[in-house]
Amino acid sequence: MKTHFNFTKPQLEALPTPPAGERIIYHDTHKNASGLQLRHTGTTKTFFIQKRVDGKPERVTIGRFPDVSIENARKEATRLSALIAQKINPNNDSRALKTETTLQDLFDEFLKHRRNKRGAFLSEKTKRSYRYDFGLYLEKWGKRKLSQFKDTDFGKLHADIGKEHPTTANRVIALASSLFGYAAERKIFKGANPAHGIKKFPETKRDRFLQSDELPAFFEALAEEPNDTLRDYFLLALLTGARRSNVLEMQWSQINLNRAEWRIPTTKNGEPQTVTLTSEAITILQTRRGCDPVWVFPGTGATGHLVEPKKAWRRVLNRACIDDLRIHDLRRTLGSWQAKTGASLAIVGKSLNHKSPSTTAIYARLDLDPVRESVERATGAILAAAGLKQPAEVVPLQQSKK
Repeated sequence: MKTHFNFTKPQLEALPTPPAGERIIYHDTHKNASGLQLRHTGTTKTFFIQKRVDGKPERVTIGRFPDVSIENARKEATRLSALIAQKINPNNDSRALKTETTLQDLFDEFLKHRRNKRGAFLSEKTKRSYRYDFGLYLEKWGKRKLSQFKDTDFGKLHADIGKEHPTTANRVIALASSLFGYAAERKIFKGANPAHGIKKFPETKRDRFLQSDELPAFFEALAEEPNDTLRDYFLLALLTGARRSNVLEMQWSQINLNRAEWRIPTTKNGEPQTVTLTSEAITILQTRRGCDPVWVFPGTGATGHLVEPKKAWRRVLNRACIDDLRIHDLRRTLGSWQAKTGASLAIVGKSLNHKSPSTTAIYARLDLDPVRESVERATGAILAAAGLKQPAEVVPLQQSKK
């Protein structure tokens, strides 16, 4: 059979099997072949081109037939020939690509060795959060090499997620940007960060907390919770206003009942925190003595402590008929009631271990009662100064003395 002909699918499928240990090279004579050839070994049929690069013969593999169609093989042959015409060796790029880090490799490396701003390794909670987001949105690109990513990839991903979950979209892009930033630091990636510079969706700070009319039902539902470890966890989260992760990881060695203090060695903002314990909180802790030598809220998992109480939280909310309340909102509940009962924002910020005053500022607008009271006092003073208000009531304007 001729070795030079216009490649067609039936002809390539009907090629005779070469003798054992031999291979036959066929040449495509199509006008758009660009030097396309096919190597037949008996078990495989592989497209390639062979050109001279820098005076040396170089074979560049395109792919196997029929996985790669004849049409696509011709297009790739044209592209590769154009590169060679520019004195670019495609094999150098392909060889580098084979050893290049994939997104999955980078993520695994990131979780192992990444340190936060305080110089500490990532916490298990942070790793779980990253694994969840990566698995849901980025793992589909796990085998892709880092150099193969474009900013349009992450721009489209951000837009797609943001249609329903704008906050999640911002978080996923922040993770992707951190991954490529880490890769640049470790010198395993060169070039611009493809996930950097994407305009984030606007986010509204959450201002949910337990209202006065919800508290009776909430405490009644907590009292009915059969699991005392989970019940006590929710109560202490509310009574201390500490972050949920810190309460989950509370240890007896951190607690001094005589001083009514709980010393948290490391918090989210990188600083330690001393939490004042109320008499109610101390009572709960005293009843938990003896449950575990290390953890206040022991668990059955690898960490040794309680990890994820979502199911119990849902039970409590269902019994209380309360919607849209998160465990973190218990922390906000304490802060908002502090502000509601006259505490300054400085005191609220100190008790909740806020590093920035702007973080505490939200508590100034969580409840209207202090605002209403202040406005009433101010307007009353104005009207009294104008002679329109007597001690008990406002005098009608038509009765005012000129």
